[in-house]
Amino acid sequence: MATSTSFRALTPYSDARDVSSVVNNILAGKQNNCATVTLTNSATTTAVTDYRVGPESAILFMPTTADAASELAAGGMWVSARAANSFTITHASATTTRSYTYVVIG
Repeated sequence: MATSTSFRALTPYSDARDVSSVVNNILAGKQNNCATVTLTNSATTTAVTDYRVGPESAILFMPTTADAASELAAGGMWVSARAANSFTITHASATTTRSYTYVVIG
């Protein structure tokens, strides 16, 4: 997992200015819930470790390579398991680069 950007977070000692800054960033879509993954070549599963994932999380994918777009459009990949801090993607075995940006919600 590679976190794309890290935005300011709140601490127990944050003041009103910090809170307003974080809330305004959230309203602008800056939520610290995006990362990248490249599917494992010559395998049918890819395990991803991400501390933001839980058993009830929704994981959404945006392809960033042409081969990834083809894989997703064909319905050939899905999240087959979710657990605390990880998820597994099941996909076709290939030797192409299939990279995605993903979003974790919940």
